[in-house]
Amino acid sequence: MKRCFFIVLAWCGTWSAVHAQTTPPAREKIDSILEDFHQRPDRILVAAHRSAHTHYPENSLGAIKEAIRQGIDIAELDVRMTKDSVLVLMHDKTITRTTGKKGKVSSYTYAELQQFPLLHNGQPTTERIPTFKEALLLAKGHIIIDIDFKADSQEAARQTCAEIKSTGTTKQVLFFIYDHQQAPFLQSIDKQIPIMPRSHNAAETAAILGMGKFPVIHIDDSFSDSVITTIRTAGPRVWINALGDFDEMERAAENTGFDQLLSKFRQANVIQTDLPEQLLRYLRKKGLHQ
Repeated sequence: MKRCFFIVLAWCGTWSAVHAQTTPPAREKIDSILEDFHQRPDRILVAAHRSAHTHYPENSLGAIKEAIRQGIDIAELDVRMTKDSVLVLMHDKTITRTTGKKGKVSSYTYAELQQFPLLHNGQPTTERIPTFKEALLLAKGHIIIDIDFKADSQEAARQTCAEIKSTGTTKQVLFFIYDHQQAPFLQSIDKQIPIMPRSHNAAETAAILGMGKFPVIHIDDSFSDSVITTIRTAGPRVWINALGDFDEMERAAENTGFDQLLSKFRQANVIQTDLPEQLLRYLRKKGLHQ
């Protein structure tokens, strides 16, 4: 009897080992987001400007965590470089608005910046200026990161690409560039990193589409339906900002700003906003988000 018991245990152990080897890994949240991004153009994705900064300091780890908790698809983050060549998150050239201290990001070492708490609504918090790498590791498996690159040097761009690769987050980033002519340089560093070029007019749109496949193109509110249709027909997603007027309308009266935005840009399918939680709720009610 005891021998049979051991045989059963041995069989269970063997089955467990085989099962562990054959069972696919748990599906990560990012897999669902990327599936929508690449295969469901009918679904509108939500991008949180400077992450979920209504709850936490902008460009902070807390704001990224909150965006993940809310189920936001994309967190937009600004990347700069310190005096000692550490990539950090910061929108402005100076740290005055976000920490209350004076000076440029590039004038401080990373260690020096860690002395200053980030402000939220003018008050000090426990959050500190995070590194780009910390942000990537936090976002990994959970949310797309839109990199608004503000470091202003080719070496910083190379380092940014290297940190993306080393953290294994290549599939879940968008490297935003203001000038589409910068794309070949980035592609020479790493062809795998997804790039989002900004187009300012129809001529630039044609040039961008002629350069190859980009997953998404950033437009502005001057674009006509015909140009947007050209982009969508070619395959890329269309990124539009609710920042400014549309968000202000939404703050004043619920649904008005988002209604106006979707009425004007019916084919836009990525929307960046300072009100990501509200936009997500709005889109789900309309069946435009999972």
